[in-house]
Amino acid sequence: MTVPAFTPVPAPVPASVTAPGKQLTAWLCGLVRAREYGQLADLRRPAAVTRARCVAARYAPSEEAEPVFEHVAFLFARYHAGRQEPSPGSGDVGAALGRIGTGAGRGQANPGAVRLLDRVVASRRVPWRHLQHVVERARSCDTVPPSWAVLTEDLAGWSGRGRPVQYRWARSFYTPTYGPTHGPSHGPAHASIHGDSK
Repeated sequence: MTVPAFTPVPAPVPASVTAPGKQLTAWLCGLVRAREYGQLADLRRPAAVTRARCVAARYAPSEEAEPVFEHVAFLFARYHAGRQEPSPGSGDVGAALGRIGTGAGRGQANPGAVRLLDRVVASRRVPWRHLQHVVERARSCDTVPPSWAVLTEDLAGWSGRGRPVQYRWARSFYTPTYGPTHGPSHGPAHASIHGDSK
């Protein structure tokens, strides 16, 4: 009898080192670096209960947050399908939408990005389908996705009183940030606020 080969999962980041969303991102980026295509493919099957999905859920700080971590792992795997280098992402979803488009038609100048933002921030429940569209658009435009670590935090707080996450995403999209020498910008300056940069 032949025993199937076991491919080890990259070692998890110790909990004492960093926040849960950053731990998840480090593990996911490790899968890409280690060319663990089978596990990444498993993560792209959201209905399947796979080992990779269970490991992603393990990074959640509570049982209630497990679905968020599983879905973020799914979105990460969708973005990285066929990619050789991992991207930890940058900024929030509003900043990522601000980078979508081509040439002068990016962000606010891109009607598709505006409509997608409107759909995302209008939702009372976490808009998984629309977030998948955001990730697919970032992938197709070859732009940096949202920070996966920030996304886990934001989605865990989605139902917060006053809808602070939705407001912050809209503000990131519609309000350019100004750097000391670079003028208006939509992504990297916002990313530094969260401590995420690439």
